[in-house]
Amino acid sequence: MKVFRIIVAVAAFVAFALIVQTQTRPAPTPTTVAIIDSSQFTDEKAGIARVMVAMQALEAKFQPLRTELRGMRERLTTMRSDIQKKRQVQEPALTAQQTEAADRLELEIKRKAEDAQANYQKENMAAIEPLQQDIGTALTAYAQSKGITLLIDANRVPIIYAASNVDITKDFIADYNRTHPAAAAPTTRPAAAPATRPARP
Repeated sequence: MKVFRIIVAVAAFVAFALIVQTQTRPAPTPTTVAIIDSSQFTDEKAGIARVMVAMQALEAKFQPLRTELRGMRERLTTMRSDIQKKRQVQEPALTAQQTEAADRLELEIKRKAEDAQANYQKENMAAIEPLQQDIGTALTAYAQSKGITLLIDANRVPIIYAASNVDITKDFIADYNRTHPAAAAPTTRPAAAPATRPARP
């Protein structure tokens, strides 16, 4: 099972509050309400290009470690299998040594996977936070330019019914991708140094 999942990045955007911060106005009449679905920002084909580029870059960065962990798990599986096959035909002391070696490898895999997951989440936030701020600013400007006074994120607030013409998701994504091309993605904060654990006996 993969240690790193793209759902981590998706969750970061799902947690992004998208009720637009419009300027205070004296009792606008009528109130113009629109709906946006922030979960579509991470759609691989129709989502925000900058988001996908950031997520793909993060996945590529951690691919070598993911491959290393997969290889370690395969080696552990082979070791456990060999121990079971040879248990009845070799000295108990040798079986004990092999079992201890397999246990050490299993513990090493667990620690490496935990550290990798922690580092992945830190770097994910370092990449996503600037995008969240940038998208939030763009969304506010977009809403104000369209005369929208209340914008509701359908991904956070249950919507019983909404006419199709109040859903601005596709139009905003298209507008953002046009005015904020992926090649000009905002600079992310330097990634945190990989977490290390103190040596254990």
